[in-house]
Amino acid sequence: MVEAVGVRKVYGDNEVLKGIDLTVRRGEVVSLLGPSGSGKSTFLRCINHLERIDGGEISVNGELVGYRRAHGKKYELRRKEIAAARRDVGMVFQRFNLFPHRTALENVMEAPVYVKRRNKAEVRQQALALLERVGLAERAHHYPSMLSGGQQQRVAIARALAMEPDLMLFDEPTSALDPELVGEVLDVMKGLAAEGMTMIVVTHEIGFAREVCDRVVFMDGGVIVEEGAPEDVFANPRHARTRSFLSKVL
Repeated sequence: MVEAVGVRKVYGDNEVLKGIDLTVRRGEVVSLLGPSGSGKSTFLRCINHLERIDGGEISVNGELVGYRRAHGKKYELRRKEIAAARRDVGMVFQRFNLFPHRTALENVMEAPVYVKRRNKAEVRQQALALLERVGLAERAHHYPSMLSGGQQQRVAIARALAMEPDLMLFDEPTSALDPELVGEVLDVMKGLAAEGMTMIVVTHEIGFAREVCDRVVFMDGGVIVEEGAPEDVFANPRHARTRSFLSKVL
């Protein structure tokens, strides 16, 4: 589903990603762990070409992200082409980014109607089903200001699912939530994983990574330090840097 080869990202003199190699199989759930500034969120944004990479390449579903090959060279896609490619990748951010002037239902309907040009009545039924799926059917006509943080994040997940993505990216989806609201969002994510959705999750929720993820990837200083099954990485980390990090968060 995802293949990253030698991915580099530089901001001025700061090389944030220093040659990332990572493969994610269809149906796999992978968590990216590491301290702040390790490059996790930047790498996630590169997968969706929200950040332009400075070296290497990323492919999703066998298609280069953000580029095309022609005559032995790579050329960056036009903005419309990049936007079209993003339709197959859903992304949920730390902040919910809901349209404040639209109800939960309208937020979920927005992209299928205006991007995919689908029938509005059909999309409405799908959106209602998605809100029920995330436990918010009774909040369909509430505006974001009338919802808790956890409810807003669940609407954001439903909105991403409305585009019927093959891949879901989560960038610390619970970090902006009060502790008592974290569980309701993680429960939705667990449900997606159980249904076979391919997911890459940047998170500090060690319990979620241990219980749900097929693989844990520990990043630090712009490189992948260690990766493996959760039971191996958490119980018997091979690298001193991983052990130091886990001793502080477990």
